[in-house]
This record gives sequence, C-alpha cells and structure tokens, in this order.
Amino acid sequence: MTGFHVVEKGDTLFSIAWTYGWDYRELANTNSIRHPYTIYAGQKIDVSNRPLVKKSANTTSVGKTSKWKPKQEKVTKRTAPARLNTPKEPSIGTKKGWKWPAKGKLIEGFLANNSQNKGIDIAGNLGESVNAAAAGTVVYAGKGLRGYGNLVIIKHDSKFLSAYAHTSRILVREKEKIKAGQIIAEIGSTGTDRVKLHFEIRRNGRPVDPLQFLPKRYSGGG
Repeated sequence: MTGFHVVEKGDTLFSIAWTYGWDYRELANTNSIRHPYTIYAGQKIDVSNRPLVKKSANTTSVGKTSKWKPKQEKVTKRTAPARLNTPKEPSIGTKKGWKWPAKGKLIEGFLANNSQNKGIDIAGNLGESVNAAAAGTVVYAGKGLRGYGNLVIIKHDSKFLSAYAHTSRILVREKEKIKAGQIIAEIGSTGTDRVKLHFEIRRNGRPVDPLQFLPKRYSGGG
C-alpha cells in the first residue's frame, strides 16, 4: 500500500473505505471531506493511518476516585415502563443476533490479514436465495467494487456491516430497510470463477470472522 488511493471513475468514499478496511466516516474526517462525501476522479485519498478504535468512555481505572461522585440516594419511585417488559431484539454482538445468509456448505473460511479472503464462502446453486443475516438498511447495492461482482452491503448499527458478494441478481435498493432473513439477492458467480456466496461482517470498518457471530449449524449446511 502506498498510503494513498487515487480515485477512479465509479469510486465512492464508501467503496474506498470498504476496500481498505476503514469506517467511511473516519476516512472522511481524516481527509477533511464533508457530507455528502463528494469525491472526484484523480483525487488522492489518504488511507495510510487508520485511527485506532477508541475505548469506551465508561472505562475507569481502579483506584482513581478523585473525580468519582456517589449516586444520590434519594430516588423518585416510578412505575416501570411497559416497554421494559417486551422482549428485546437479539444483539448483533452475539450469535443470537445473526442468521446464516445461505443454506449451502461452508467452502472457505476467514483468514486474518489475508486481503483476498476477508469473509467466508458458502456453496450454492445459481439462483438460490441470499438472506439478510440481520436487520438493517441497505447502504450499497451494485457492482462497483472490484472483486465482489454484484454486491449488497447492509448497515446494522453504528458498528456492524455485512456484505453479500458475487450474486446473480440483486433484489433490494439502497436505503431500503431490511428485516433479518429477508431475501435480498440470488446466488451467482459475478466477479468470481464459481457459483457461491461470499459473505463478510465488518465491525468499525474492519473485517472480522463471521463464524464468531453466526450460530452453529450442522457441518453439511442448512
């Protein structure tokens, strides 16, 4: 990596951020690019010094109590809101929050620090359904990212994104709200040499092993 990406026709700030493992907001901030993040062909984007993930502000050091303030003992009694009793959606930070995006057999796993395999590959037949692994909003639906073919990217919250590559047909549009398990595309071979689904999960822009989040299933798939 030279430290800079020279923008080509068809590039977007989001696609560049995805390629280099950045969060697009961090990349915009680093390069002083303001919303709506307009870039132009020939522009140099600094992709060299990715910010470290900030630690939670709630983390405190044991023994440092000079700024600590005790909670007030006097508390006004309130009736618990009804919504507290309603079941919460499973957190996508856990295995219960994710679903497998396809029924096929796992044919290739995630390899850390391998730029060629930032996710997992799932076997399938041409035209089989690709399902959203969790609820969210479509932030990309197209074929502009080299090596991914027809690609759908879903934003789940401020941390997590998921991607579904090499599809034969995309069935959703950008900015569309998606439910967990909803059919979003069909398995294909665009941008690759065999019919399969390439699936990625990214946390704060960085690729992570999807198997850390997907629920266990029988080794034969399904």
